[in-house]
Amino acid sequence: MDTELLRRYARLIAVTGGGILPGQSVVLRAGLDQPEFVLMLAEECYNAGAREVEVDWEYQPLVKLDNERQSVETLGAVKPWQEQRLRYRADTLPVMLYLESADPDGLAGMDQAKRAEALRRRYAVTKPISDEMENRYQWCIAAVPGREWARKVFPGLPDEAAVEKLWEAILSCSRASEGDPAENWAGHNAFLRDRCDRLNAMGLVRLEYRSANGTDLTVGLIPEALFLGGAETNPVNGAVYNPNIPSEEVYITPRAGDAEGIVYATRPLAYRGQLIENFWMRFEHGRAVDCGAERNEEALKALISMDEGSCMLGECALVPYMSPIRNSGIMFYSTLFDENAACHLALGRGYSSNIRDYGKYTLEELRAMGVNDSMVHEDFMIGSADLAVTGITASGERIPIFTAGGWAF
Repeated sequence: MDTELLRRYARLIAVTGGGILPGQSVVLRAGLDQPEFVLMLAEECYNAGAREVEVDWEYQPLVKLDNERQSVETLGAVKPWQEQRLRYRADTLPVMLYLESADPDGLAGMDQAKRAEALRRRYAVTKPISDEMENRYQWCIAAVPGREWARKVFPGLPDEAAVEKLWEAILSCSRASEGDPAENWAGHNAFLRDRCDRLNAMGLVRLEYRSANGTDLTVGLIPEALFLGGAETNPVNGAVYNPNIPSEEVYITPRAGDAEGIVYATRPLAYRGQLIENFWMRFEHGRAVDCGAERNEEALKALISMDEGSCMLGECALVPYMSPIRNSGIMFYSTLFDENAACHLALGRGYSSNIRDYGKYTLEELRAMGVNDSMVHEDFMIGSADLAVTGITASGERIPIFTAGGWAF
């Protein structure tokens, strides 16, 4: 891959994605798949004015080995130094950059019940600290090719060719393969803001989803909630950042406990190193009370039972069926990309930043409004070529939002 293209992509992640301000610290979390690019990204963080760049490395085989050989008590323990590190980050609020490259099937066969219990134990310690950080720091998730991931996306190609092809797809979908990536994103963010402004002017209180595949779902909205998309602003320091590269979505936080009907996924869900495929969920009184999947159904059931809020919705996102990622014709087996190829919902934690003037409220008050609370936030794709989304106002007016899978306005 052309070095200059990669350099521009690294700069895009650091500046447009992370919105790094001079003097800020950066925490970069990455797998072992692209160390050269991690170095390049760290350089661009420093070029943007970062005071320091700390790299947290991840490696799926070690995660799997630890899960097999350690007791659940050991896996679920948060050591004092780990808690201190989290508290330090809550105090200093570094920019958090995440590079996705993992094998979609890399944790298949692992004891997921054991891992889930360990995560629940850790979350009991880390939740108060993460709550302190909510809406107060910049973050960005982007992607680089991993060899196993490239093999999954482009089976049959030699490894080097598959990785190169995945690089090309990532850069293209991230608006980083042609022209000035920063200018590309400025224009894209302006378009997403226009979509949000139009939707927020409608005064919607409910969304209805209908598709020929059987999806028939109604979701209630929080009256104070706003549609957001693209760039966000850190209220602490005014930095503008883009949480996801790529991103095609306009999204809103629904009201927890207010969803009725059934929904069918249209793309696989890569969940903690395994693929859940051809699945559905039925909601009653806002909760997923039943579900099924052709592959890894147990993982789906584990997801909706992780905690009290994991069976309820935390996000409704609108993405045109003919989005650039969808038009690429590639199934990425990565939520970061596949969620931006189709309308999607998310189980679990809702975004409190979607509430109008959220800074005026405590986190407890925001949750009382209906922002769902959970240790998970997992997007799953429901968009299709015939998906219809209708918005309903407080007066009962029905406004077409999506027709035939795309914007109705």
